[in-house]
This record gives sequence, C-alpha cells and structure tokens, in this order.
Amino acid sequence: MKVAASSYSFSQAMRDGRMTMLDVLPKAKELGFDGVEIVRGNQSDEEMRALAKELNRQSKELDMPIVAYLVGADFTAKDVDAEVERLKGEVEIAVLLGTDKMRHDTSGGMDQQGQPIARFEDALERIADGCRRVTEYAAGLGVHTMSENHGFFAQDSHRVKAIMDTVGHKNYGWLVDIGNFLCADEDPASAVKVGAPYAVHAHAKDFHVKNVGEEAPEGWFKSRGGKPLCGAIVGEGQVPVAECVKLLKDAGYDGFISLEFEGLEDCIEGLSKGLANLRRFIAQA
Repeated sequence: MKVAASSYSFSQAMRDGRMTMLDVLPKAKELGFDGVEIVRGNQSDEEMRALAKELNRQSKELDMPIVAYLVGADFTAKDVDAEVERLKGEVEIAVLLGTDKMRHDTSGGMDQQGQPIARFEDALERIADGCRRVTEYAAGLGVHTMSENHGFFAQDSHRVKAIMDTVGHKNYGWLVDIGNFLCADEDPASAVKVGAPYAVHAHAKDFHVKNVGEEAPEGWFKSRGGKPLCGAIVGEGQVPVAECVKLLKDAGYDGFISLEFEGLEDCIEGLSKGLANLRRFIAQA
C-alpha cells in the first residue's frame, strides 16, 4: 500500500492562512507522502475547474499523483435528476485533475422537505438509482466512482454494503474509512471486514472516544449514539488502525490509503506523526 495525504487534513493550515490548496501537494511531498487526494471546498464550478488544471500540472511537475477527488452529494434531500447532473460535472473535474477515482456522498438522512427519513430501507432505491446513473456516466470517462461510510445516515457497514449491492455496478465501489465507523457506534475492525471486499480506496483516521454521558469538550462531537469523539493522530487514538490495515491487506486491497487528520494538534505535526505510524502498520501487516 502507498500512503496519500488528504487535502482535508490541511484544513487547519488553510483556515489560519498558512497554506492554500496549491501548497498541499508540495507540503505533502515534503512530509514524505506518496500522493494526495483532493477534497472539494466551497469553490465555484468555474474556480474548481481552473484549480483542477493547475493541480494537475503541479502533480505532474512534482511527480505526486492525485489519487482521488472527493465531493459531497445527497440523493434524498435534493432532486435526484439534478444531483446526478451536478455530479456528472464533478466527474469532469476529476478528469481535469488527472485522477481516476471520485468519491461522492449518498444521503444525509433527510428528505426533500427537510424531514428525517425514518428508515434507511425507504431511501435505499433512490440512493442506489442516483449512484448507478453517476457511475455509468463516469465509466465512459475512465473514472471509478465510490461512496464512503460517511455522514451518520449511511455510515454503518451494513448500510453501505446494501448500497453497494443494490447499485451492483462494476465501476462503483467503497471508500473504506476505518475511523468513521465509530461515528455510527460500530466496531471498526468488524466493519472493515464487511467493507474490505468492496474497497477501491481507503482512509486511515483515528479518534479519541469517551463513554455516553461524559463531557464533550470544545473540539469534540458526538457519535450517533451519543459517545463523545475527537480526532486523533493516526495510531494514537482508539481505532485499531494496525488491525484494520491488515484486514484490508488480507482481503487483497493494495491501493492507496489516504491519511485524514482532524485532531486538535497542529495539522503538520498530526500528519507527520500519523504518517510514521501508518507506514509502520503497513510494513507489519
């Protein structure tokens, strides 16, 4: 496995003005990463297309591949036809970036009227229809689409597996985020066993975890079941990262694994320490 840095991991430095998106690839190379994934920010489509071309040029110049492009999506709170058309445009941006993988989300668990969807099963066909139509378009452009266990509603392994099986398209797969399962109060190792056969990309992420009822200080958030969580340096939290990496490897996954850091420490420190830990886990797997 090779290790990429997610541009999301540099959010802290971009917020405080130390970096811009165009600093991500050079800094990731300096830190020792093998590639970068780009997470869409709040740029306009015109701005993102121009940025994608510049990042592609930079990627070639630095010999730092852009391994994936990550964007948001919601097939339940938004009109499916409109969302499919919007995501086709994002696929075209992935092509401009020079990457062959694009992650899009599936649902935030709300309907078009802003009301919570009571049952995942009620939304499944609608979600799968949107995902299938996007990946059919993407296949023609050489881009493999994927969705992540992400966003609370479609975060449990059995729910994401249901989406994978219902879409049933060879161009559509799973971005397995080993840490995100904790947001749905699921054991990461057990969940990775479910996701590993579908993996086309992976995220290494770690969290500190408290029990339900304990205080959630500033910078912490709560899982779906109420457990306080806080981002951690990969290898320093309570996610069994080494075990999860081995489970992915044993299932035959040998692609990039992107390091996501969202802790309270300085992001450069978090990335540097996390990379050292993750490389050790990969070597031992």
